[in-house]
Amino acid sequence: MNNDAAWSGERLARVRRLVKELYRVVAELQEEFALDGRKFTPDGHLVGSIGEVIAAYAFDLKLLPSSSSVHDAKSTDGKLVQIKLTGGKSIGLYSEPEHLIVLQMANMKIGLIYNGPGQDVWNSCNAIQKNGQRFIGIVKLRGLDLVANPKIEQVREFPL
Repeated sequence: MNNDAAWSGERLARVRRLVKELYRVVAELQEEFALDGRKFTPDGHLVGSIGEVIAAYAFDLKLLPSSSSVHDAKSTDGKLVQIKLTGGKSIGLYSEPEHLIVLQMANMKIGLIYNGPGQDVWNSCNAIQKNGQRFIGIVKLRGLDLVANPKIEQVREFPL
């Protein structure tokens, strides 16, 4: 996907509107069922896909086919990239990516947490859990980002 052609102003506006609407509905559901203690959190595949298209837009990445092993995209210089979006305080990895971009969504805004070699993060993760993932906290990722090199250049602002 060529991001310049694929991200027209109309498409960008539509993506902004749809994601905001999704999170508005989630907030309404949580409010409606607050007394029942029910949480409604967009997670898993949905959040992953949102993160992938946002990163592809912002970093001019070419997305790989869905469910590709380990990596989600390729940079313009051919680097394989895994993309994570979280609304929480950590991320989980199943394997070591070549390059990792971690985004965080809070208050309908996207922030960049980490952009650098996957090996540095993989080596800093906690031990493998029962589900096969290794976790690392956002605070630790922010620290790793300060010294991460090389980075993939962000060519556009985040669309949210």
